[in-house]
Amino acid sequence: MAGRTARLVLLAGAAALASGSQGDREPVYRDCVHRCEERNCSGGALRHFRSRQPIYMSLAGWTCQDDCKYECMWVTVGLYLKEGHKVPQFHGKWPFSRFLFFQEPASAMASFLNGLASLVMLCRYHTSVPASSPMYPTCVAFAWVSLNAWFWSTVFHTKDTDLTEMDYFCASTVILHSIYLCCVRTVGLQHPAVASAFRALLLLLLTAHVSYLSLVRFDYGYNLAANVAVGLVNVVWWLAWCLWNRRRLPHVRKCLVVVLLLQGLSLLELLDFPPFFWVLDAHAIWHISTIPVHALFFRWVLLPAQRAPSLCPPSPAPWRRPRPLRGVTPCWLACALPHGVPSKPDLSGLLPLPTAFWKMTACIC
Repeated sequence: MAGRTARLVLLAGAAALASGSQGDREPVYRDCVHRCEERNCSGGALRHFRSRQPIYMSLAGWTCQDDCKYECMWVTVGLYLKEGHKVPQFHGKWPFSRFLFFQEPASAMASFLNGLASLVMLCRYHTSVPASSPMYPTCVAFAWVSLNAWFWSTVFHTKDTDLTEMDYFCASTVILHSIYLCCVRTVGLQHPAVASAFRALLLLLLTAHVSYLSLVRFDYGYNLAANVAVGLVNVVWWLAWCLWNRRRLPHVRKCLVVVLLLQGLSLLELLDFPPFFWVLDAHAIWHISTIPVHALFFRWVLLPAQRAPSLCPPSPAPWRRPRPLRGVTPCWLACALPHGVPSKPDLSGLLPLPTAFWKMTACIC
């Protein structure tokens, strides 16, 4: 009883220091992990653990030490709640209830579905937009960069290790490629040399960023600040371009709304709270909210894109014309029509865009 009381006193004293981000520094947690590993993670006990561990857990990389940390995390959370303290974070994350081998089930599944939606939209983009379109190579390249990021996001939320933290690098790559797309769409089509120089600069910045985090120190604060800074430049750039061209290109008003809605969705990341039912936190909600946007925005973006005949490429030969989407006039046909695309109501609404891919083609075929 005295030992338990002493541990609870230490727990209460450390509550202010832990304050939702330092649960793994709690003496109760560390003592629990140490005793668990001594008891279960060596000799015959380790062989017994491996014999009863499900095969999918071992394939996913869950070890005896990981299980000890997981069990002791809930012991510590229980003590915090019993003493009336706020739920702490462990190793920079909220405590999540593990499902099968998924460390963060909701975020992992949402990342997978976002990647699947991006892949489907990329395939439809291939079949409905001519390869001769000025933005085609850039948009397709960004689609693959985004797919790679969603893949590593799924892996990261499944099991957090040093290797799976490549998710941070992939996210930085997506953000930098996003601002490159902004440059190509707003400046590069008229001045290709500017876009090429800007691409070289971004590659240099990405190399320096990844090298610092990999070889010097993995600084989460610096990584967040760098990504936010580039993201803000991207947003301001797009907003300025939309406002400048709102009269000449009326459909950019929707692009303006998309940019604002994107930032509104990203604010979910600031609502840092313990997960509901130990599964659903703000990050997971953010990922879930972007799943249906890919398909909806893809349908929205094709219609205004094909109402700009001056930007359409030449009509391809009949045997090379891409198969159009059902209900959507292809770009080469829109240019051939005397009045452009036949008028039809746009029911898709004003939609946000999770990875800023489809909005980059909003004003061009």
